[in-house]
Amino acid sequence: MSQTHDGQATGAIRDADVLIVGGGLSGALLAAHLLRLPGRRQVLVIEPRSELGRGEAYSAVELGHTLNGNAARMSVDPDNADDLTQWLTDYIAAGGWPESKQQPVPISELFPPRGIFGLYVQQRLAEAQAIGAQQGSTVEHVRAEVVDLQVAADSALLSLDDGQQLRGACAVLATGMFPAARTPQTQSSGLNAAAVDPWDVSAMAQLDPQATVLIIGSGLTMVDAVVSLEQAGHRGPIEVFSRHGLLPHVRRQPPAWVDFLAEDPSLRTPRQLLRALRGQCRAALVAGVDWQAPLDTVRAHIGRLWSQATDVQRRQFVRHVRPWWESHHHRSPPLSAELVARLHGEGRLRIHAASFKGLQPSAGGRLAICIRRRGEAHTGWVVGDALINSSGIEYDWRRVARPLPQQLLARGLIQPGPLALGICADPGGAVVDAQGQVASRLFAMGPPLRGMWWESTAVTDVALQAKALAVRLAALPL
Repeated sequence: MSQTHDGQATGAIRDADVLIVGGGLSGALLAAHLLRLPGRRQVLVIEPRSELGRGEAYSAVELGHTLNGNAARMSVDPDNADDLTQWLTDYIAAGGWPESKQQPVPISELFPPRGIFGLYVQQRLAEAQAIGAQQGSTVEHVRAEVVDLQVAADSALLSLDDGQQLRGACAVLATGMFPAARTPQTQSSGLNAAAVDPWDVSAMAQLDPQATVLIIGSGLTMVDAVVSLEQAGHRGPIEVFSRHGLLPHVRRQPPAWVDFLAEDPSLRTPRQLLRALRGQCRAALVAGVDWQAPLDTVRAHIGRLWSQATDVQRRQFVRHVRPWWESHHHRSPPLSAELVARLHGEGRLRIHAASFKGLQPSAGGRLAICIRRRGEAHTGWVVGDALINSSGIEYDWRRVARPLPQQLLARGLIQPGPLALGICADPGGAVVDAQGQVASRLFAMGPPLRGMWWESTAVTDVALQAKALAVRLAALPL
């Protein structure tokens, strides 16, 4: 019999070099980089889904659920910005995605369906596996959920929901995002239990086509939900409620603009940034250039600006700037934005600036939500036939009612990141525990590091982190 790090007797423990918790984009890219590096190592990716490389974001099967960035912006290769464009060119030439020919734009400007993007990630992982095999490196998909994790001075031990235990020289939390619509909450309002999944077209097809659908949240998940409803044949009213009532802007392809932040490093605080950015956008409009051009130059500096900001400045940004940053920066793909705009113009879709306060069943199988409209002190009730939770991503791990986050918190192996966004880590991804100690065998990457870098979810962010972390892990004594 073997023993756990707590000294408890258990069955046989399987050993590996690197354990990756999560097999979506983050886990797949980290595994691919590890396989490409010199040396021989065994990598286990623990992921309950049937496929690696997809995760929540890229498991969508509907063609209408597209990336919110065009191909030129979504390469998984940090050294080749055209990697996705090149792959997509070959994929389309081979007969894939025939619908793309209906869009008269260069392939670099196409917004691929998320399911197709998942295929791209999987192919890049398969290519890395072939390279790794030449030097004896392997990656294996362990289809299970990690329910507990322990660390020792020289290893990490994972416990899985099927009873297995895995031990590695290091473990990486590549858990991806926890969509609010699919994530059990520690303080549940009952919203998810009553709601239709935003991406479940088959479930929406069971609704009365004229049903009144209530949507909580007005960001990109809402856009996906509207696309799903349209594909399901829904033709009734859609009522959208969000605190500020802001819709994502449509993503366009603006020309290049001067990197004004690189030219003026004195711009550091959210207030300074906002003032300078507004000035740049006004200058762009005067010059006949899309305002999105100067905004897009800010993206490369967000991690630096966020990490050097004080907690007070971060709170100011989250409280006063975040809603407008999200709606202006996290923009909608053109075809989806066109649908939302059309339904809004027809009066079928209405946007309300109001906060969700609760729900209860109503007569005739309907349901009612309690809201408080912006600027008003009293609450009121709105009745509908169906409800969709499109409130985005849950970044506060203390609110995620999944076994692993709860166990990590209970063991003191992690602490919440700044403003309770994700978890805390050093600049290279080594996790910081509840006592402020930097782990030597436990790491994190991607969305869990939202609080460290603010933007830690986009494909380019994840790709850069995966490459750097792979190099760091490869240097560890195994």
